[in-house]
Amino acid sequence: MLRIRQPKSETVRQFLQTQASRDFSYPMVGATLATPPSEYQVDHTRVRLGHGEESLAQGRIALQKWTQFQLGWVTTFPPALPIQAGEMVAIVARAGGFWWLNACRIVCTIEEPKQFGFAYGTLPAHAESGEERFLIEMDDAGDVWYDILAFSRPNRVSAKLAYPYMRHLQKRFARESAAAMRQAIRP
Repeated sequence: MLRIRQPKSETVRQFLQTQASRDFSYPMVGATLATPPSEYQVDHTRVRLGHGEESLAQGRIALQKWTQFQLGWVTTFPPALPIQAGEMVAIVARAGGFWWLNACRIVCTIEEPKQFGFAYGTLPAHAESGEERFLIEMDDAGDVWYDILAFSRPNRVSAKLAYPYMRHLQKRFARESAAAMRQAIRP
């Protein structure tokens, strides 16, 4: 949903309510946990955050606070949403002179001793159709990584017309999201 002015909290809340009973806008729900579908654009970003248990714990906390979305031009609503399957979140972004409201639902969570994360999928009122997975993990060497895996394609005429710009925004988000997570983990 495009808006000229920044949407108020009540507007975003109502927007999410209109999507509450809607199904995901793509059929391969959960595919970011396996192999993303080839008919979608696939993006993968992986950056080292630190080393050891403390970095892993800090990464977990940062994801729980949705730090990867606190970028100035993009945020989430509600801002302190618990990471639980079935929870709905609005991605609110300022781009191209407009405010974009995009509806998503958390598909699943990942909670292992050396991994923490979640995936969310798009709902019909999203410019794109697809899924995005955010993961903090520690490898066997003790290095801690932030990993984003996403697959998407345009879901709206406006997104199709602005596809090169949308790709630019997706790549910008990946870069800035990784930088925000690195900042959150700094000793």
